[in-house]
Amino acid sequence: MTQPSRSDALASRTRLDQLPLKDSLVGSAPYGAPQLHVTNQLNTNENPYPPSPALVADLAESVTELATDLNRYPERDCVELRRALADYITAQTGVGVTAANLWAANGSNEVLQQLLQAFAGPGRKALGFTPSYSMHPILSAGTDTEFVTCPRDHKDGFRINPATAVAAINDHQPAVVFVTTPNNPTGCVTDRDTLTAILDAAPGIVIVDEAYQEFASTESAVALIEQYPAKLVVSRTMSKAFDYAGGRLGYFVAAPAFVEAVMLVRLPYHLSALSQAAALAALRHSGDTLATVATLAAERERVREALLAMGYTVAPSQANFLFFGPFADNADIWKRFLDRDVLIRDVGVDGWLRTTIGLPRENDALLAAAGAIAAEIGLENTGN
Repeated sequence: MTQPSRSDALASRTRLDQLPLKDSLVGSAPYGAPQLHVTNQLNTNENPYPPSPALVADLAESVTELATDLNRYPERDCVELRRALADYITAQTGVGVTAANLWAANGSNEVLQQLLQAFAGPGRKALGFTPSYSMHPILSAGTDTEFVTCPRDHKDGFRINPATAVAAINDHQPAVVFVTTPNNPTGCVTDRDTLTAILDAAPGIVIVDEAYQEFASTESAVALIEQYPAKLVVSRTMSKAFDYAGGRLGYFVAAPAFVEAVMLVRLPYHLSALSQAAALAALRHSGDTLATVATLAAERERVREALLAMGYTVAPSQANFLFFGPFADNADIWKRFLDRDVLIRDVGVDGWLRTTIGLPRENDALLAAAGAIAAEIGLENTGN
C-alpha cells in the first residue's frame, strides 16, 4: 500500500464548525482588510511615507548591539520605552506624565485586549458608538464580554449625541466604554463636553482610542486624566503618524493604577527586546517622522474638497482618511475603484466607503477614479 506523503497526511479536512469553539466566537469573522497588491493601496490607513534614512540607520545599529544578547529575555516592564513614551506625550499634549502613567504592548489592539482582560469578561458589557473601529467588538468577544452599541448621528457627521450616549450608558451599565476619536472609519472627533458627559455617566472605565490623534487639531483626552483618574484610559499607537505600522507598538496613558491592573494579565516578556529597541529608535527620530503629518493633513483637505466638487458627500475628518458616499451598492463602487488600480476600504456601512490619504500621486489616482465613477453613476459635479 502506498503511504501518503507527509503533506497529504498533515492536510486537514476538519472544518471550523466541527471544533468545540466557544459560543461567543461561533459565527464570527476574523478582522482584516483585503491584502491585494495594487499601485494605489489606500485601504489600511498607513502613513505612506517610509521611515527616514537616519531612523533606519539608528534601528540597524540598535539591532546589531542587541543581537549578542538575544539569548536573554527582554526587560520585562519596558521601563526605558515607557520613559521615552512619557516624554513624547508630555511634549505632544502639554500634560506632564511619567513612565508610571504609560504602558506599551504589541500594537494598540493588545493594549485594548489587556484592558478588557482586566476590567471586562463574563457577565460584563462593553459599549461602543457605531460605526467605529471594528476590533472593539472582536476583542470583546475574545474576552467573553458582551458588546453593545449606541448609534452615532449619521446626520451630524457621525458624531456622538451626548444625550443618546448617556441614555445608553444608563441602560446598559457597561464595565467598559469605547470612544474612538478621531473616529475610525468616519474621521470625526468627539468634543470635550460630550466626552465629559460620557465619563460622568460611565459606571466603569472609559477607553478613549486616539490612534489618529496626531492628525487632529483638537486637544487630547490625556488632559482629562487628572479629573477622572479612576475612569479614563487613553489608548494610542505608533502605527499611523509614526510611519511604524510594521513595528506594532501601541500604548496607553492613564493613572498608575491602570498599569498595575494590566500587569496582572499581561503575558511574560510580552514585548521583545527588538520591538522595544525599534520603538525607541522611532521615538528618537519623531521630529522627522511626524513632519509628514502636516503634509497628510493638507492632502486630506485637498482630496476632500475635490470629492465634494464631484458631488460626493464627505464626512468631516481629522484623521488620515476620508469617509465618502453616497453609494447604492458599496461592493460595486469598491470594485470600480479597484478596476482603476485604486484599493480603498468597504467597512460595511451602507452607502459609504473609506479611503486613506496617501502620497500626492496616489491621491491623484484616487481622484481620477472618483471623477470617472461619479460620471458613471450620475453624481452632479458642483464645480466647487
